[in-house]
Amino acid sequence: MNNKAQTFVFFGIVGSGKGTQVELLNKYLKENNISDDVLFISPGNEYRKIIASDIYTSKVIKERLEKGLLQPDFLTIGMLTNILILNTKENTSIIADGFPRTIAQSESFEDMMRFFNRSNVKIIYIELSKEEAIKRMKLRGRSDDTDEGITNRFNEYVNNVIPSMEYFNGKEGYTLYKINGDQSIENVQKDIISSLGLSI
Repeated sequence: MNNKAQTFVFFGIVGSGKGTQVELLNKYLKENNISDDVLFISPGNEYRKIIASDIYTSKVIKERLEKGLLQPDFLTIGMLTNILILNTKENTSIIADGFPRTIAQSESFEDMMRFFNRSNVKIIYIELSKEEAIKRMKLRGRSDDTDEGITNRFNEYVNNVIPSMEYFNGKEGYTLYKINGDQSIENVQKDIISSLGLSI
């Protein structure tokens, strides 16, 4: 078993299939004995847990979510910091999905990686056209996939998420891989595995 810690960060517009590819990479790492300890961090998952609880914070988060707005940095950074503190071991491979999503979060993420002595962070950007992303979102039929919600998510993505990814471009210890998301799930996965040099 190769227990060398690796770090992967996924970026992609809603509808790009990012979540599916995160799950496939997690499975691939374990099945091919690349890493036996994989920590998956996702603000979306943590926010869903809060929304499911009966506290005032869940109401505020839900209202912002339905409008397609990003949650505030202090909440996201605080949650993810806590998860990393409690679950990161020396040989833990980390897969991040949906974090960082703002410049402030990128700066915090860089601090986190420096603290945990992480280098060679692999950033996977699944590219998808706006038209295809809208088409896929409408097919999902989620309650927050209203015209207003979709428009706001695109604006947030262009104004905040893309700059948070570009923050790492050219930085020492970070490599950006652009993947064509407008193809089958299987081919997207093949491109990711090949680009990352993880082929067995």
